Amino acid sequence: MLAPRAGNRYIRPMATVKDHAHREHSGKNLVSAARDALVASGEQWTAMRGSVFEELARHDRPASAYDIADNLSAARGKRVAPNSVYRILDLFVSNNLAMRIESANAYLANTHPGCAHDCIFLVCDECGEATHVDDEAVSRRVRAIAGESAFRTRRPIIEVRGLCDSCAG
Repeated sequence: MLAPRAGNRYIRPMATVKDHAHREHSGKNLVSAARDALVASGEQWTAMRGSVFEELARHDRPASAYDIADNLSAARGKRVAPNSVYRILDLFVSNNLAMRIESANAYLANTHPGCAHDCIFLVCDECGEATHVDDEAVSRRVRAIAGESAFRTRRPIIEVRGLCDSCAG
């Protein structure tokens, strides 16, 4: 399912442009790694949190809380409130189990849960394609600039808006 955007546009599948030094998890290993990371942080892995993470991890495109709530509601046969899903997604983001594309209000499972992971996204204004870039040098520099200004970073997020190669051509 695609995550809706303004103007009936959609976010496209994510791709990592630069290799990340951490192990990439997928499938049941991803869910297990996320559970382990959340429990190690002192939080509980409840049935609902597990269901939300499994649904998020099932998507190869950014998903909104509404997408997740709708899919869980259909699977469970009873309504799952989007605000409950938002709270769980916020917990996942704060524990590095998920990444949020702020401008689209959509989420992706972090394929290396628990890893401190700065988010750099290239988002196409025309087709909605979003590319996730891992670049430790850029992340370190952004954190250094913040530190030089006596600012403590929590979760640096950089979203570059523009046109992808297909749309610019």
